[in-house]
Amino acid sequence: MDVTQAKQEHLLALKVMRLTKPTLFTNIPVTCEERDLPGDLFNQLMKDDPSTVKGAETLMLGEMLTLPQNFGNIFLGETFSSYISVHNDSQQVVKDILVKADLQTSSQRLNLSASSAAVAELKQDCCIDDVIHHEVKEIGTHILVCAVSYTTQTGEKMYFRKFFKFQVLKPLDVKTKFYNAESDLSSVTDEVFLEAQIQNITSSPMFMEKVSLEPSIMYNVAELNTVNHGGDSVSTFGTRTYLQPMDTRQYLYCLKPKQEFSEKVGVIKGVTVIGKLDIVWKTNLGERGRLQTSQLQRMAPGYGDVRLSLETIPDTVGLEEPFNITCKITNCSSERTMDLVLEMCNTNSIHWCGVSGRQLGKLHPTSSLYLTLTLLSSVQGLQSVSGLRLTDTFLKRTYEYDDIAQVCVVSSK
Repeated sequence: MDVTQAKQEHLLALKVMRLTKPTLFTNIPVTCEERDLPGDLFNQLMKDDPSTVKGAETLMLGEMLTLPQNFGNIFLGETFSSYISVHNDSQQVVKDILVKADLQTSSQRLNLSASSAAVAELKQDCCIDDVIHHEVKEIGTHILVCAVSYTTQTGEKMYFRKFFKFQVLKPLDVKTKFYNAESDLSSVTDEVFLEAQIQNITSSPMFMEKVSLEPSIMYNVAELNTVNHGGDSVSTFGTRTYLQPMDTRQYLYCLKPKQEFSEKVGVIKGVTVIGKLDIVWKTNLGERGRLQTSQLQRMAPGYGDVRLSLETIPDTVGLEEPFNITCKITNCSSERTMDLVLEMCNTNSIHWCGVSGRQLGKLHPTSSLYLTLTLLSSVQGLQSVSGLRLTDTFLKRTYEYDDIAQVCVVSSK
């Protein structure tokens, strides 16, 4: 796009053009009914038109390529390329020409010039050309500042600048969700599932070349976006990984703490850094874009001073038939020893078998104990296991545990 020229009082003219790939020609079909006056004339003209698709002349999309007619849209993560030309329009030789190109964003000013050295002289009808590239990493207003300084034959030093403003738009809307899965009995070794929702908010389709998660040093990651089909790993989105405008796609990842961190109690607690998403796509005729999110963080689940979790529990039990569950009780404190008492409270459907209020003894910091408990259900259906109470006799503090698991109760007949 030819943006501007220098004023007449200057000996040099500045031209700036954005470098973009061509687009497919858009044809406007003109048709009519056969009984109308033109008859088959319009249809024949479209068939003879070299820009139309043979056999599909009524489609708007043509076969030819057209050069860009305007500046176009620039999206975050794409590479901005521009051609800068300084031409000597005068009848004299100009000396010591220095062309400088800076890109001003809302937070910084970047020098994009390929060379900082001045050109000794520029004869009439000659030009200085430069091509600049910049990967856009900020959204909002950007200003390309082109400055030209030179010396005339009389020794007068001249200087002028031109400003070219453009907007950088957001191409993708990325949302993340975290799910905690208690895959192990210690809170520091639980798996974390990350769901990334990526939406194309541009007006053209995108070819999603890569969407990956770069984990932090504390985690290993497994991508769950492929399935095993005949021994081959096939994408869950199929072979055509195009994302249409305003469409959303969900990517799933499983993160698990590394062994050296999971063995250290208390290392992965509170707010932890998970990693960052790396997204690469292509649009139109292969223009490449890339985005990396900031470090994703999640709040690790808190279990208080005492954590109760289930080791074993049957999926299905018989009505009014006793069944066993195995519980694990962990002292999450790293400093204080507890003296625990277990109480079992019956609910409308769940009845505990055994002595309530029994002493469990002292539980040292970061240590655990296992209990096998017996109970039965008097109601059919999916029933929730509730009613366990742990009391620390040292602090006179009671911890309540309800809805810790569910079992399916069926009739024994």
